[in-house]
Amino acid sequence: MAAFSWSAFIFVYLINFVQVLGEWNTEDYLKREHTLVKPYQGSGASMPLWDFVGSTLVTNNYVRLTSDHQSRQGGIWNTQPCHIKNWELHVQFKVHGSGKNLFGDGFAIWYTRDRNQLGPVFGNRDFYTGLAIYLDTYANQNGPHNHEHPYISAMVNNGTLHYDHDRDGTHTMVSGCEAKFRNKDYDTFIAIRYQDNELKVSLDVDGKNAWKECFSVHGVKLPLGYFFGATAATGELADNHDIISMKVYQLDTNAPAKYEPAAYSGLPSADNMEAPREHISDEKRGAGLSGWKLLAVIILAIIGLGVCAIVGFIIFNKNQDYSRKRFY
Repeated sequence: MAAFSWSAFIFVYLINFVQVLGEWNTEDYLKREHTLVKPYQGSGASMPLWDFVGSTLVTNNYVRLTSDHQSRQGGIWNTQPCHIKNWELHVQFKVHGSGKNLFGDGFAIWYTRDRNQLGPVFGNRDFYTGLAIYLDTYANQNGPHNHEHPYISAMVNNGTLHYDHDRDGTHTMVSGCEAKFRNKDYDTFIAIRYQDNELKVSLDVDGKNAWKECFSVHGVKLPLGYFFGATAATGELADNHDIISMKVYQLDTNAPAKYEPAAYSGLPSADNMEAPREHISDEKRGAGLSGWKLLAVIILAIIGLGVCAIVGFIIFNKNQDYSRKRFY
C-alpha cells in the first residue's frame, strides 16, 4: 500500500511538472548580449555591449538620455546585432521634469539597421531603416487630435519615409495608444513583442505590476541583424528622459517546427498604416502660439496700449490748452 501511494505521488508530481513546462516556455530566455541592467559596467565614454552618444549621462541608478534642459539629444545603442527571429524587449524608463503644462519632446526605442547617428527624430536620424516606438510627450499637430498626449506609436520604415513632426508622425504610424507615463513616483515599463510577424506593445505605467496592451498589429516584417537602441531629444521644451534597464528575451515560434517559415531578409515593411490627419501649416494657424510667444504678444499688446494712452493724454491736454486760449 505504501509503495502504491509513493508511486501515485510520483505520477501526480510528473503530471504537474509537465503542466508547468507547458505554461513556462523554456525557449523564452534572456539574451544578455542585448541586455542593459544595473549595476552598469564601464566608465567614461564606453560600456560593454553598449555605446552612448550626445548628451547621454550614465549614473549608478539610470542612463539619462537628456536632462531637463533645452536643445539636448542623446542615445544609447547595443553594439551587437540581433539575430533572433522572435523576441520581446522590456524597457524600464522614467520621464520627468519641472514642467507642469509644457514639456517635451519624448523618447524613442529602436530596432534599426544603423545606429549612433544623432538626428531630428527624437534624437535619431530621419529616413532610418527599421522599427521605432515613439513615446511622444508633446503634441505638435496643428490640426485636431483624436487623442491626448503623451502618446505611444509605432512606425516601420524602409529608409524612404520621413517622420513629420508637424503631424506627430500620424501619416506613417501603424498604430498607437494614449499613456500617462510622465512624472510617476513608481516604476514604469514598456514591452515590445515581435513574434511571427506580429508587433505587440504592452505597458505597465499604472503602478499595478501588470501588463496592459497598448496595440497589436499583424503583417509587420523585420529582418535579422538590426540593433536595439533608445534616444531622446528636447527642443524649446524639456524633460529628463531616463532608461533604467533594457532586457531582450528570445521567444519560441507559435508555428509547428515543420511549418516554420525562413527568416525574413527583405526591408522592413508593414501591411497597414493609419490614415493621416489633415495638416494645417504653421503659417495659416492663428491660435497655435507657444507659451513664450503668447506671453511676448501679450506684453507687446500691453505696451502698445500704454503708449496709445500716453499719446492720447498728451493730445487731450494740448486741445484743452488751445480751447482755453481761444476762450480768453
